[in-house]
Amino acid sequence: MIIVTGHVIASEASRAEMLRIALEHVHRSRAEPGCVEHGVYVDAENPLKLHFFERWVDLDAIRAHFAVPESRAFAKQLRALAADPGKMYVYEADLAKLE
Repeated sequence: MIIVTGHVIASEASRAEMLRIALEHVHRSRAEPGCVEHGVYVDAENPLKLHFFERWVDLDAIRAHFAVPESRAFAKQLRALAADPGKMYVYEADLAKLE
């Protein structure tokens, strides 16, 4: 499983637009093959900080997602609106069985 996390900081002026395009991206991405979970969340301590959390079945699925023209356009638009472009992290993970 592939896990993608990240965050971005909006300005007061860009927050509403950034949240709008992030939700559009999330809803579109959830329909892609291999998407297990995709969400955007507002930080409880800093309402200008948006967090992203995604789970994908494998590397091929996330590579395909990153290649979708709408995904590339979203990333470019988000960076243009951001006060701080933040970070993105991609992890490969296995489910752990706790006893």
